[in-house]
Amino acid sequence: MIYPNFSLEKKLFAQGYQTIAAIDEVGRGAWAGPLIAAAVIVDLNLPKITIRDSKLLTPNKREKVFKITRNLLIWSVGLVSNEEIDNYGLTWANQQVVFRALDNLPLGPDYLLLDYIHGFNHKLPHQLIIAGDYKIKSISLASILAKVTRDRLMKKFDKLYPNYSFAKHKGYGTIEHQKLIDQHGPCPLHRLSFLN
Repeated sequence: MIYPNFSLEKKLFAQGYQTIAAIDEVGRGAWAGPLIAAAVIVDLNLPKITIRDSKLLTPNKREKVFKITRNLLIWSVGLVSNEEIDNYGLTWANQQVVFRALDNLPLGPDYLLLDYIHGFNHKLPHQLIIAGDYKIKSISLASILAKVTRDRLMKKFDKLYPNYSFAKHKGYGTIEHQKLIDQHGPCPLHRLSFLN
């Protein structure tokens, strides 16, 4: 099994970059809820814990990584609402959520590492890496921070809209989710452009 590593980050530090931010987003394919990105300042001195793309970890393992790292790192999140996704489209939302996560960082980076985003451009030097969340450890960590943040938010939304089981499927398309939409109609969290 291949685990992500810090080899690229180490090369960038050796080239003189000092504040590298890794970014990943979650929620792109969901039918409901926001798109969320996390930006994390790379730190090579993390505890020895299993860090992989968030999709490859169980919810309990993601929560464990989140609890261990959240207070050790400089990081932030950005959010794009379902209404904005409907109004401006997913391509715009993917780029905007990254800009918002970066804007919320308390420390300005000098280099960016991102999982590939079509059409992304930024004034800072950066790399867009296909399957970066599988290969690059800091992007994997950003994916975990983003995923746990979004899952916790969807659990809160479940209490506001209890007819949709958001705590269970987190807004993604499942047979159960489709049945609940058919039964109750969409709620204010649903991306109407995805349901048409």
